[in-house]
Amino acid sequence: MNDLEKLYADSFKGLKAGSVTKGTVLQVKDDGIIVDVGSKSEGFVPRNEMAENDRTELKPGDEVEVFVERLYDEDGFVKLSRQRAEGLRAWDTIEDIYNNNQTIDGKITGKVKGGMTVTLGGISAFLPGSHIDLKAPKNTDHLIGQTHTFKVLNISNKGSNIIVSRRVLLEDERNKLRVETLKKIKEGEIVKGVIKNLTDYGVFIDLGGLDGLLHISDMSWGRISHPGEMFNIGDTVEVIVLTFDTQTEKVTLGYKQTKADPWLAVADKYPVGAKVSGKVITITEYGIFVELEEGVEGLIHVTEFDWTEKSAKPSKLFNIGDKVESVILKVSTTDKKISLSIKRLRPNPWEVVREKYTPGQKINVTAKSFTDFGAFMTLDEGIDALLHVSDISWHKRIKHPSDVLNKGQEYEVVILNIENDKERISVGLKQAGEDPWVSEIPKKYRIGDSVDGKIVSITEFGLFVELEDGIEGLIHKSEIERNIDDRMEDLFEVGKDLASRIINIDPSERKIDLSMRTMID
Repeated sequence: MNDLEKLYADSFKGLKAGSVTKGTVLQVKDDGIIVDVGSKSEGFVPRNEMAENDRTELKPGDEVEVFVERLYDEDGFVKLSRQRAEGLRAWDTIEDIYNNNQTIDGKITGKVKGGMTVTLGGISAFLPGSHIDLKAPKNTDHLIGQTHTFKVLNISNKGSNIIVSRRVLLEDERNKLRVETLKKIKEGEIVKGVIKNLTDYGVFIDLGGLDGLLHISDMSWGRISHPGEMFNIGDTVEVIVLTFDTQTEKVTLGYKQTKADPWLAVADKYPVGAKVSGKVITITEYGIFVELEEGVEGLIHVTEFDWTEKSAKPSKLFNIGDKVESVILKVSTTDKKISLSIKRLRPNPWEVVREKYTPGQKINVTAKSFTDFGAFMTLDEGIDALLHVSDISWHKRIKHPSDVLNKGQEYEVVILNIENDKERISVGLKQAGEDPWVSEIPKKYRIGDSVDGKIVSITEFGLFVELEDGIEGLIHKSEIERNIDDRMEDLFEVGKDLASRIINIDPSERKIDLSMRTMID
């Protein structure tokens, strides 16, 4: 030790480099603070060695703890550090907390591989990912900046790592809550809990250290497809304890049971014949289900949509959520079923038909649709009547109704038959006019008359010859020649003109028989 060092050593009796001592703030400067550390000695704490809040909070006369880095420097000051003093104090505090199995508050400051960093009074500690919470979170960004209480799991020599845990404390707290919850929980009691997890079949609710299962079937008196329609994680709910197994500590819960079963009041609330309004909740091929209130729904069968439209597809008429008005047809509280009808909100048009129409009556109808066997013609009341293909014309051969009828066009027809019990009505177009076989043909054609025609069909038994539009006669094979050995198709051709004579007229059978033999004879 040289003379200068001896001089300083004698001047700084009581001070020791590497130790923590107390001093009094003499002056606060821009580049640091001057501190009286006793023994007629002044020390200097540089700005970069000051604690976080020193610049704003310290003032002359304040007592502070400092770390003695060096007893002298080139300016004659004792070199001091506030940060190292606080760090040493923090390490001492953390060691005491660790040794005495206590807890400490800290701020989560960042993310590192495998976990997060936590600041404990200026000392950085490591928080493993598995110890962040009861269940390791997938995203930890939102935790940065939050202050929590931690348990010190491990601590090595000063300057080395500290490992802390939040999960251990949460587990201890949960276990304590669980013990208390087990003492209080009873079947049939209403309890509060927090939604902890959602699954397809239900939700798990934290009742206080003890989880209970609320199954999807016990959530609503109505129908739901997923628990997420009613609940979110973190929701606080009131539920009833349905079952509690003291051996396995399993708890099943009910939510809908906290309210009365709505079906208990259905008979009084929804009498037959009452008009109701509801929301479409399910669409099937055979009808729609309408929710009248939570837990109470009714079926509108496809046959109850409309009086006249029998083949309607529910999916083309309705959407989920549509508001629908209907009338109650039947209520079964035993089966929890309600039958509804839309069409019965309006008068049955068939009642009008029974009173308004009779067979033989002429009416105007509109061509709606065609089939191979006929056409459906719409009456003013919206009811469809069948016009059979055989009732379109007296004398024309109609292969398909579209050959002579146009959709949307109005026609005069005669009501042929009304079947009230089957709700069917048939009409005839030809019957609205005179039958030419009665009024015209017997006067126009006589036996023995020579007639010209055109071959329209060749069969094994003879030829069909069209005499005029829609009027045909038959030349039987026996009336062509006395003996025909060749095939008919080899002798005659469809579309060729042919002369013949009338040998018979039968208006009742609508037949004209022709002969070529008389032409030869």
